[in-house]
Amino acid sequence: MREITLSQAVNEALAEEMRRDPTTFIIGEDVAEAGTPFKILSGLVEEFGTDRVVDTPIAEPGFMGLAVGAAMTGTRPIVDLMFGDFLFLVMDQLCNQAAKTHYMSGGKMNAPLVLRTNLGATRRSAAQHSQSLHALVAHIPGLKVALPSSAYEAKGLLKTAIRDNNPVVIFEDKLMYNDKAPVPEEEFLIPFGEANVKRSGTDITLIGTSSMVQVCENAADILSSEGISAEVIDPRTIVPLDEETLLTSARKTSRVIVVDEGHQSYGVTGEIASRINEKAFYHLDAPVLRMGAMDVPVPFSPALEDITVPTPEGVAESARKLMSGEMFHAT
Repeated sequence: MREITLSQAVNEALAEEMRRDPTTFIIGEDVAEAGTPFKILSGLVEEFGTDRVVDTPIAEPGFMGLAVGAAMTGTRPIVDLMFGDFLFLVMDQLCNQAAKTHYMSGGKMNAPLVLRTNLGATRRSAAQHSQSLHALVAHIPGLKVALPSSAYEAKGLLKTAIRDNNPVVIFEDKLMYNDKAPVPEEEFLIPFGEANVKRSGTDITLIGTSSMVQVCENAADILSSEGISAEVIDPRTIVPLDEETLLTSARKTSRVIVVDEGHQSYGVTGEIASRINEKAFYHLDAPVLRMGAMDVPVPFSPALEDITVPTPEGVAESARKLMSGEMFHAT
């Protein structure tokens, strides 16, 4: 199978869906001639024109509001939000309008739009361009939230998102745009709410989101060399969340670490850990451990930024302590 980058996979998914459905269009800052700062959309304006790849002013609340209205009246907008940090600027349009349209209209209206944005630190982009805010929108009923962990996942999840009749927010990790993975040339979709067991194991379960899936896989390699068998699971979507796959693994291995790049407090790690503790309690040999980003603004300094997010070595060390019981000994 051919290998392409995550950036190419996103571009392919958008082009295929725009060819399939003439009601789809892209709107956002620098999406046309510039192809976004990450050059993900390069070539799309040449094929589809400026009526369907629409450059906007620097006015996130404005073009998000336009997209919500367009979605409610028969089209399928794909909103490109340059950085995930800019979510704060579109929260009313996204969370009070798009997320609630179907419910407040008694099921008579939908807002089938996709908000594409990104997450992730360690790119030296400082505190206002490095946040991972997926838990923010996962908290809002009416929104679906997808977190691709590879080029394959990015293409399959994005195509599913575009065809969904609900508003979907999809987060891509900024550091993964040049990462390559096998992606079929033929059409495929990845259903929402179906986690992917990336690696089978028997001793401990590592649940990772987005780029943290790779962190967990690398940690599993370290642990394997020490005789510890780690199962690695990618939830793919946190709304809807495939609880059953996570619970089945927890019941099998009896120990779980949840790894996410969002701030640890009040985040995705806490939600997943809580569900496993509630529904697999009698199968656990230790409480579920959470590993998220430090609860600090993301530093610009490389030396400081690198230590704010989970690493394979850190996950492996926590797994060792969890296996031995050391982490929960009274001091």
